[in-house]
Amino acid sequence: MTTSERLFVWIWLPGATEPVVVGAVTQEGSLVSFTYGQSYLARPDRISLYTPELPLKAGRHEPGDGLNIAGALRDGSPDRWGRGVIERRRDAAPNSLSEVDYMLSSGSNRFGALDFQRSRDAYAARDDSATLDELHSAAIILDEGRELSAGLDAALLHGTSLGGARPKATLTGPDGSEWLAKFASSDDRVFAAVNAEGAMLELARRAGMDVPESRVVSSLGKEVLLVRRFDRDGGTRRHVVSGLTMSTTDQMYARYVSYPQILDVLRQYAADPAQPGPELFRRIAMNIAISNNDDHARNHAAFWNGQTLTLTPAYDLTPGQRSGDSFRQAMAYGRDQGGAPGEKKSNFAALVAESETYGLSGSAARDVVDQLVASIEDNWDDAADAARLSAADKQKLREKQVLPRAAFFD
Repeated sequence: MTTSERLFVWIWLPGATEPVVVGAVTQEGSLVSFTYGQSYLARPDRISLYTPELPLKAGRHEPGDGLNIAGALRDGSPDRWGRGVIERRRDAAPNSLSEVDYMLSSGSNRFGALDFQRSRDAYAARDDSATLDELHSAAIILDEGRELSAGLDAALLHGTSLGGARPKATLTGPDGSEWLAKFASSDDRVFAAVNAEGAMLELARRAGMDVPESRVVSSLGKEVLLVRRFDRDGGTRRHVVSGLTMSTTDQMYARYVSYPQILDVLRQYAADPAQPGPELFRRIAMNIAISNNDDHARNHAAFWNGQTLTLTPAYDLTPGQRSGDSFRQAMAYGRDQGGAPGEKKSNFAALVAESETYGLSGSAARDVVDQLVASIEDNWDDAADAARLSAADKQKLREKQVLPRAAFFD
């Protein structure tokens, strides 16, 4: 351990504009445990961090089988991009720090309603204000492997608390709204990923799907995708758990998580169990339609209010870099059959064959797909233009990624 093995978890309770301390995290070796504070358990407005794994009970909560840390806590800890920034700042080898180190070295404006602090008595946010250009400049320098100035190094703390692998940062608008800024990466060699994701979000929006507000803007002569944060609402924060947490699976085994596995949990804790199935089905259809095979369990999430789960808006709708017809989703959308893994083929007919799993008849499932396809065909040009795709990328994406012919086989 390079820092304290203990920290305190703070939460913004539903509707609250100030956080309260929830309890303590203790790390011993690689195992991270959690204990609710007595004062928190005595609050009339308390909620569990996530009842299936951290119910509102006194005493130490150990992570579930196969886990080193409860998923609800890991969701608030930095992911690949943020960990890389922290390691660079600390001159540390990849994945060499403890989970407590990563939690306390990352910014406070993290995903969801949690934050991690050294103190249980006074909350102090770890964030410095910065402009979009300053954040962008820092991301470019780090992406290119160069050294950051002290000012830019502090500015990039904005992105360390967020998930995912791409360069990103949080930004506060003049009206107090909060945005996620996604920057171009040196790995973007096939097409402009920032503009492509912007186009896919616009397509989904025009198809009537629940997606965050977004737009593509210019910074330092390059394109940046701004996505309004759905986990922020008028000065308060909304508690969120990922699909990986719902599946009670460790990150190392995320490839084995399936859509039906997440759906079963959503139904169990939904205010209306009939709602999650059709919505999840439509999101799978959209991922097939845009060749998004990065639809892993962390790219799905639900709001948790202490009693129920509600799907967040869809996010990370990114087209994959496909070359041929063969394509498979990151997660199976079909149920396992007799020990055989569920269907993952990126094909509408195969998806419709699984309609019953999602509470849809075959004809209703075909209608969902037909309406989505028609909307994409009608709105592609406008969506691509709104996201400022180049003519070359617009043609390339439409020929291979958007409504690929293999999706219509059978």
